[in-house]
Amino acid sequence: MRYTIVDHTADVMVRCTGETLEECFENAAYALFDQMVDVTRVDPVMSVDIDVSGDDYESKLYAFLSELLFIQGSEMIMLSDFKVRFDDGNVKCVAYGEPLDVSKHKVKGEIKAVTYHMLSVDENEPSLTVIFDV
Repeated sequence: MRYTIVDHTADVMVRCTGETLEECFENAAYALFDQMVDVTRVDPVMSVDIDVSGDDYESKLYAFLSELLFIQGSEMIMLSDFKVRFDDGNVKCVAYGEPLDVSKHKVKGEIKAVTYHMLSVDENEPSLTVIFDV
């Protein structure tokens, strides 16, 4: 399973695990878009490059997910597949998807923001927790 939803009062909290931290970041991106649409209906027909930095893994995760949310909102693109790598202190990702098509994609809801509240990254496990403001 890419992610699990953790019980939280008002927003959506997800916990992501993986074999590597890169996979955890990929799963967090997947969870972000899966809360907005049924990502199984999003075809990987175009790609978007993301390159963000931060002082630690938490700030990198926040910057990464916030950039994805910005791209989604400004370009109306839904993404469903993510290839993340850490390179020279940055998070680099090639994300795949297509323009939003409400007749094709099952819209679930809106994510307004990624939050720092309770955001955590465990390098040893590897896993992460993040809250999306809905």
